[in-house]
Amino acid sequence: MRMRTTARGWTAVWLVVLALVQAAAFLAVWRVAVHTEIGQWIDTVALTGNRIGQDRIDGPVSKLLNAMSVVSLLAATAMIGFIALIRGRIALAITATLLIAGANVSTQLLKYGLNRPDYGLDPERAAVGNSLPSGHTAVAASVAVALVLVLPPKVRAVGAFLGAAYAAAAGVATLSAGWHRPSDALAAFLLVGVWAALAGLVLLITQREQAEVAPGDAHRLAAVLLGVAGVLALVASGLALSWLVELRDTGPDELARRPLFVGYAGSAAGIAGTMAVVMALVLTVVHRLVPRVKG
Repeated sequence: MRMRTTARGWTAVWLVVLALVQAAAFLAVWRVAVHTEIGQWIDTVALTGNRIGQDRIDGPVSKLLNAMSVVSLLAATAMIGFIALIRGRIALAITATLLIAGANVSTQLLKYGLNRPDYGLDPERAAVGNSLPSGHTAVAASVAVALVLVLPPKVRAVGAFLGAAYAAAAGVATLSAGWHRPSDALAAFLLVGVWAALAGLVLLITQREQAEVAPGDAHRLAAVLLGVAGVLALVASGLALSWLVELRDTGPDELARRPLFVGYAGSAAGIAGTMAVVMALVLTVVHRLVPRVKG
């Protein structure tokens, strides 16, 4: 298989850009969804809309969310570290573990550190305060991204699709169960994306000068498919929520079934689309961070 030396300089620039863009997106989501009335209104409409058909999906949703615990997170982290170690990648095992730990610790710190003004739009949850980012969503996304980092090239694309689907399902499940607002899941995905970029920089720093990559390990088609699917889902979400904004003068509890469903479905599409884009970005660069030939 044809090999070539890794372009470390351009890869580092790309990772810095990814970290900054996703951090800026995180701040935008937080600012709009938490500190504007229209943002809180859309979140509340989506949460109110989750009641439609909730009795049919309550069982699977509860099983998925209840499976996420500290014990399961530690077990998943250990498994990911083990995969990296049996591949002879000690730095990768450490970095993947730090990615999971950093993403989840920062999620909890931000959740309790950020304030949420009360505009009177969601009195049922006013006492709860800020819930952004979502802890359960961060767990699922960080494990999914870390797994893609440590998997061998042959199964990496499959892992990316399965991991993105799992994390997206977890994000939508928190909305369906009424545990989190949709913006909480979006913020969690973006935060994990920032940590993934930082982890990539660590891997790049520890990479040997003689490291070589196989162009065939890039999985460009898989990254494009994930990215396009994510963008289409985000466009659909934007269109749905744009239509919903026209009803902003109506209280969430006073809306009819159709706008409530549009708010829920549009938010779910936004959650899935965001995770797909984040995973696609990871997939575009992972072959340079974990080269087939270490050097």
